Amino acid sequence: MNNRLLSFFGLCAACFLLLASGLARAAEPAATSNPTHAPSMASAASAAQTGTPAAATSGDYRLGAGDAIRVIVFQNPDLTLETRVSESGAISYPLLGSVPIGGLSVSAAERLLEERLKEGKFVKLPQVNIQILQVKGNQISVLGHVTRPGRYPLETFNTRLLDMVATAGGIVPATGSDVVVLSGVRDGRPFRKEIDTFSMLSDPSADIGNEVLLPGDTIYVPKAQMFYIYGESQRPGSYRIEKNMTIRQALATGGGPTPRGMEVWVRLDRVGADGKVERIGSVDLDGPVRPDDVIYVRESLF
Repeated sequence: MNNRLLSFFGLCAACFLLLASGLARAAEPAATSNPTHAPSMASAASAAQTGTPAAATSGDYRLGAGDAIRVIVFQNPDLTLETRVSESGAISYPLLGSVPIGGLSVSAAERLLEERLKEGKFVKLPQVNIQILQVKGNQISVLGHVTRPGRYPLETFNTRLLDMVATAGGIVPATGSDVVVLSGVRDGRPFRKEIDTFSMLSDPSADIGNEVLLPGDTIYVPKAQMFYIYGESQRPGSYRIEKNMTIRQALATGGGPTPRGMEVWVRLDRVGADGKVERIGSVDLDGPVRPDDVIYVRESLF
């Protein structure tokens, strides 16, 4: 009786192992039936190793001149190619010659290569995957008084100006201007616009500076308009002119007069319309500060 019971359990265990082995074999083709998954994983690994932005490996990124790419055709290793997009926006591909992919999204470029391979009857059912090895095209220059000036990739085609300024570390608070200059090309013509970032932030409903950035654009943050304090001031030096700042506020920015100085003894040197410096002895402290004003806090007589 015990031997029969053991034989029964042994037979059940063998059947279970056979069933598990069959299920494992059935799962293998399913894992490889869609060849696009494997290259996608390779693309993600390549992006992690090369520092390519994650968005650059997605279908949103548009290929540009200078981008280094790897083209893989499933089950056709001879058609694997590493190349760089030329200045004209094309790549030279085996059997196909010159293929214009500049300006296309990654997925659109993949479809174009698939169509060309199929039309030429080189591959019956081509499945193409493009991996971005290095982003060189579609870059934006961020210059001037930002924390990290330089060139940055335009990862998507709906990037706004403030997003790119934030990518560069933001405007330097002490010296950067609120007015940012955006320049580039629109409709084949030079484009330049001054954008007040203060108004953008203070009034989100205002349609200011909402232009979508394009490849080759330059964002320039100029130096802010400055004023200067010296004499009997707690903190003499140069300071950024804030919006609607008065001379009284400018004095406060410099810490106010020392015990030896007085507000009534303030003198102002101001550049006039003719470019000459005008010395003003009687200063309206509630008047506006103008660019390059020099405020001198004189020593009290008593």
